[in-house]
Amino acid sequence: MSGHPTITDASDAELLAAHVEGDPDAFGELVRRHRDRLWAVALRTLGDREEAADALQDALVSAYRRAGSYRGEAAVTTWLHRVVVNACLDRVRRRAARPTVALPEQEPADTHDQHASTETALDVRAALAQLPEHQRLALVLVDMHGLPVSEAAQVLGVAEGTVKSRCARGRAALAPLLRTGDEVAGGNPTTSADVPPVAGSAVRRTETEGGRA
Repeated sequence: MSGHPTITDASDAELLAAHVEGDPDAFGELVRRHRDRLWAVALRTLGDREEAADALQDALVSAYRRAGSYRGEAAVTTWLHRVVVNACLDRVRRRAARPTVALPEQEPADTHDQHASTETALDVRAALAQLPEHQRLALVLVDMHGLPVSEAAQVLGVAEGTVKSRCARGRAALAPLLRTGDEVAGGNPTTSADVPPVAGSAVRRTETEGGRA
């Protein structure tokens, strides 16, 4: 990459431009920077590790081939998120008749305390799977990954108001789903303190804002 001391000093946009110009290392560096976050989006959207891995691979191949279509109208990360979301949506539509989430077997009772956080995270994933696709995607991007509403709107290709509405409805639907398990077991309803980071924002906002976007 001429004009830059090292590839790691380049911005995302510079890396993408260098890839289009034929730099053999630029795209790999871009993937290295953002792979973990893109993987998390795919996994939380699809709820299945194998499906998520395949969707992410499809998305990265697509991004590699279509890099020349990037026009700089949004951040490179927004563009990458859009490619991943589209790859996930393709798989969701293809598997529409199949269950979204397969939960593992329950842990033995004596390990309950040690794995409580993990079990709650699985409950969150199962609850997310029950939401309509458009609400789940909005919550994954805004509440779980912290994207601004404006950026999530660009990723999803909808208006900002639509994202806010989907988040509000998704939060309102998600909270009672998460509370159900504790109520059935005779415990107290789920509170924000019981929810791990994987879904904390979604539930906290529901409880403190009453479903407000």
